[in-house]
Amino acid sequence: MIRKVVRRIPHIPSSEITPKSIYLDRRAFLSASAVALSALAIGFETRDASAATLPVTKKLVTTTDPPSPYKTVTTYNNYYEFGSDKGDPAKYASAFRPKPWSVAVEGACRKPGIYILEDVLRPHPLEERVYRHRCVEGWSIVVPWIGFPLGDLLKRFEPTGDATFVEFVTVMRPAEMPGQRGLLAALLPWPYNEGLRIDEAMHALTLVAVGLYGEELPNQNGAPLRLVVPWKYGFKSIKSIVKIRFTDRQPYTTWMKEEPQFYGFYSNVNPQPTNSTFRDQSTERRLGEFFMRKTLPFNGYGDEVASLYSGMDLRKNF
Repeated sequence: MIRKVVRRIPHIPSSEITPKSIYLDRRAFLSASAVALSALAIGFETRDASAATLPVTKKLVTTTDPPSPYKTVTTYNNYYEFGSDKGDPAKYASAFRPKPWSVAVEGACRKPGIYILEDVLRPHPLEERVYRHRCVEGWSIVVPWIGFPLGDLLKRFEPTGDATFVEFVTVMRPAEMPGQRGLLAALLPWPYNEGLRIDEAMHALTLVAVGLYGEELPNQNGAPLRLVVPWKYGFKSIKSIVKIRFTDRQPYTTWMKEEPQFYGFYSNVNPQPTNSTFRDQSTERRLGEFFMRKTLPFNGYGDEVASLYSGMDLRKNF
């Protein structure tokens, strides 16, 4: 039995919203920028002709910046399961098989179990959401993701009052993922895991992505389903999810295990100095641009999410 979920659409500042008459027509939105139009043309030339087009019921554009070129989004990736170079995921991911797929749901919930991908996706109408994406390494892109709110999915499993955190785990397939085998296996402690506080996971901006640019997710971008948490650094948006665990303890995540002095649990985009000395996060380079741009607190989503951290010292809770 699927419970009906009433969802509140997040408030987006008027300065960040593309007018309705434009965002309802994607081609009109793209034509507003000659740069964006040429980028889209490049993207179409490099797409996989076999990729399935996804039906979209609504669109939300959270930035006036044009989407990054499809080729950039699909060939410049951090996905260490396929290798450490930015081009490795696109180079090696063709051997990965995202279907059939299932997701194990565990922990403090009333409906644990193993759910096949079709059952995970079936109840949820898909949306296109154009989000800024910021990497902790200092580069950024803008992506038109296709997906649905994570909170709508998690509520189906009926988390209990003990579920104060949610942990996610990525698939472990050394035969298909060269970064998980041989000498490369020492790159990170596998399998990759990440986590969110329950209110972060339930926030209306947190997305389960199953596609981008109107099509199914390419393997190198986290097929068949991944998270997108737009106010956090990109490594929090875990790819190729095979397990969801509700827990009363803060998950000990992969990058915390690897470099705890640099990667905190929250990892909100923060241009101000924190206890992490990884790098100066005050500026970023949008891929394809020459000049640096200022980094926005919470990646520009502060009006929607800053209240989640009221009273917290974000210098210590980095």
